[in-house]
Amino acid sequence: MGGWQPLPEDLPPEVRHFVEQLRLLKDRTGLSLVALGARTAYSKSSWHRYLNATQPPPRQAVVALCRIAGLAGTDAERFGVRWELAVQAWPRPATAPAKPADGRESPGEQEYEGDPTLPWWDTPPEQSGRGPGGRLLWSAVLLLLLTLLTLLLGLVGAVAFG
Repeated sequence: MGGWQPLPEDLPPEVRHFVEQLRLLKDRTGLSLVALGARTAYSKSSWHRYLNATQPPPRQAVVALCRIAGLAGTDAERFGVRWELAVQAWPRPATAPAKPADGRESPGEQEYEGDPTLPWWDTPPEQSGRGPGGRLLWSAVLLLLLTLLTLLLGLVGAVAFG
């Protein structure tokens, strides 16, 4: 794979195989990272991280690359399976150690900052403590109360002046 920097030696085989296949697919497009970034929703620097195994790509990035490379049907499905296997085996970045329940210091489970399967626009919003549609429900209740109040005032006015 000329032009690519060597992958880390300690990569799990599933990750190594996936990234090698991802590199071949990117090379098949003939696009530079800048051009690939322009044709997908992922920046040049994101593609650089994905293709050098420093971060797992979101599924949608892989789907976009398959589409651009003309990969469809069974071949695209196989690529999706490779992605799933790689993401499960992907080495987690180091994080601050977590304290177990007994208070002893020990290395915690390493986690990604975000979900590697979701791009930023599909990430669910932070929960506000209310159920889904909470603001909409409150708005509807307030509108109903205002309507009832207007109706009541209209009836009172009609009786008093009518």
